[in-house]
Amino acid sequence: MPDNFNGKVAVIQFPGVNCEPETVRAARDAGLEAEIFRWNMSPGLLSEAAAVILPGGFSYQDRVRAGAVAAKDRIMDKLSDLAEKGKPVLGICNGAQVLVEAGFIPGLHWERIDLALAPNVMSDREGYYCNWIYLRVEENNCVWTGEYREGEIIPMPIAHAEGRFITRDKNIIDDIRRNNQIVLRYCGEAGRLDSSFPVNPNGSIENAAGICNPEGNVLAMMPHPERASWLRQVPEDISGKWRAKRRRSCLKPEKMENEGPGFGFFASIIKEISG
Repeated sequence: MPDNFNGKVAVIQFPGVNCEPETVRAARDAGLEAEIFRWNMSPGLLSEAAAVILPGGFSYQDRVRAGAVAAKDRIMDKLSDLAEKGKPVLGICNGAQVLVEAGFIPGLHWERIDLALAPNVMSDREGYYCNWIYLRVEENNCVWTGEYREGEIIPMPIAHAEGRFITRDKNIIDDIRRNNQIVLRYCGEAGRLDSSFPVNPNGSIENAAGICNPEGNVLAMMPHPERASWLRQVPEDISGKWRAKRRRSCLKPEKMENEGPGFGFFASIIKEISG
């Protein structure tokens, strides 16, 4: 294991996560230095990390609630310091649940839990749901979406049972909407918002799929960009420009290794890191 993370992207491996190698590879392909940081390593090693990513999976077996135990891990104290200093922090799926449970998101009141990621609400089923969906990039100041333009439609897979952003305080929704903190919204293939299933696959408020803190350096998103970082991962029946790219490359294996719709999340922080 590496003995320092200076200038590197640290991908946190809590017991039970399952997407850390894919996340490291996506970051490296984007031009970043990235390494896995195991939960039992010294948090002090993260002091000079360039960025931190919390990957998907089932940290600590999702005991109590998804992300609840990992949110209390000693690593999160170090991440709190880094995030407050402006270091980019990304939580993907289970990582998003950890950031919400730790009070990093929405970050209106630092480390106060103002949001939750509740069990999916779906019209014809319950529990775990895995499928490709469409995201619309909203006006925002998030460092993780700089490679995308406002209004761009991004196909991406989701895989979760507890992905519904909710809050009991209406003022919280008003504040995050006013601050442009809803970075990604679930939408139809043409970008139209629809609050019903399957366009909104979990019943999330405001069709929210990704929410950042007011400063824009911390993002919690339920979809998986590391599973959409190469063209070969894009399904043939997806709509829009990505289907056309996929079909043009289907008999050219070398082109199937070109970037996919999720690649931009990792490429976006290169400018932020390099200053």
